[in-house]
Amino acid sequence: MLCQECGVKPATLHFTKIVNGEKTEFHICESCAREKGELIPGTAGGFSIHSLLSGLLDLEGAGKEKNAAAQTVQGLRCENCGMTYSQFSKLGRFGCSSCYKYFDSTLDPLFRRVHGSTAHVGKLPKRAGAQIMCKRKIDELKQELQQSIVEEEFETAAELRDQIRKLEKEMPQE
Repeated sequence: MLCQECGVKPATLHFTKIVNGEKTEFHICESCAREKGELIPGTAGGFSIHSLLSGLLDLEGAGKEKNAAAQTVQGLRCENCGMTYSQFSKLGRFGCSSCYKYFDSTLDPLFRRVHGSTAHVGKLPKRAGAQIMCKRKIDELKQELQQSIVEEEFETAAELRDQIRKLEKEMPQE
């Protein structure tokens, strides 16, 4: 694919911008991107993982209350590897698996902003994932059943129990 601007060089940068629900795609070469002022990752003047994380965490340019909270967060330290939250926000990766435990209080908002959720369920192929999808539905219904029992909604609990039994009988065997 050739650059949409110059039409000579191959397009090496592909941007997708969504503004007010309107999607626009650009396919341009590096030199045209520099001329247009687009930031190129990995180059001088391009964005860094630090600026990305800082933007996601609202650590820069926040109000006084947010700055105080950010100062507290920046002081967090992993007792296993010694990495601070400040170092994590600059590097964009943890020092060890224990960092997840020590920075746990700060991760849910980050994951919600990046992924839209804090639980990863992944994708399943429709043909091969029927049994897994059925198991997930049964687990979901079991959680609803437990909640109904706790709230003493026994009619709802009985309906959920029946749905679970029906799904368990119909579960595809792979």
